[in-house]
Amino acid sequence: MSLVAIVGRPNVGKSTLFNRLVGQRQAIVDETAGTTRDRHYGKTDWNGKEFSVIDTGGYTVNSEDIFEDEIRRQVMLAIEEADLILFLVEVRTGITDLDMMMADILRRSGKKVMLVCNKVDTYDLIYFSHEFHALGLGEPFCISSMSGSGTGDMMDAILANLPEDTTAEYDATLPRIAIVGRPNVGKSSMTNALLGQERNIVTNVAGTTRDSIHTRYNMYGMDFYLIDTAGMRKKGKVTEDLEFYSVMRSIRAIENSDVCVLMLDAEQGIESQDLNIHNLIVRNRKGCVIVVNKWDLVEKDSNTMKV
Repeated sequence: MSLVAIVGRPNVGKSTLFNRLVGQRQAIVDETAGTTRDRHYGKTDWNGKEFSVIDTGGYTVNSEDIFEDEIRRQVMLAIEEADLILFLVEVRTGITDLDMMMADILRRSGKKVMLVCNKVDTYDLIYFSHEFHALGLGEPFCISSMSGSGTGDMMDAILANLPEDTTAEYDATLPRIAIVGRPNVGKSSMTNALLGQERNIVTNVAGTTRDSIHTRYNMYGMDFYLIDTAGMRKKGKVTEDLEFYSVMRSIRAIENSDVCVLMLDAEQGIESQDLNIHNLIVRNRKGCVIVVNKWDLVEKDSNTMKV
């Protein structure tokens, strides 16, 4: 199935457009720049043709975001994977240094690129879109990802630029395995280790993963979907809207899974939140595999396993 990647600097509306294309609020949307960190996949169709869409984090340099390097790497991986790239810019802000930098990267990539000018909410704003011809990526498609204005013409152009491919990608009959647990227990590290590639961003900061990331695992005679989820804190500790939505996505991932891998931190031991997550798995009648991570950091003797 063909892949379309949505790229651009932070806060130009990539996740809003992604959600509109896939027809559901699959990616978290917030006014905070840098909300999206990992690549996020969804599926859409237009005039009977299906294709996959990749939402990416905002491309930036010299920012205060400690995830900046990892986000840039994820954006570059999405560009490599994609058959077509939607380069999103914002009409009200005009061309920025980051837009120029991103345009240069895309021209050098050799991939098909469609320039999409977002937040064109009124007809008068179309005149300001002509500025983006300076990026050297052709005629901009003027849309409003919030209202959906202009997205029909954009979708027609997407189909015209996609390669012929009739193979199906998503198989609803395959098992879904969700990796769940408290923040910073190593869920994304385990996902990357199983996949054999740096699929998800990994840092020492709790809360790095915000969305539930689905990836198909098809190796060694096994075929299933692996779901990396955001860390689940206690309700009283969830103060930000972004974290609230992340926890809701993790709960939904448990509800929609067949088996859950509950990850524990060997250094911290079992905490009350681990039991809460386990109870949630049991109440949803899901299979559960308990994995104790960071075992290498525990001082051991002959009776360590019995503790």
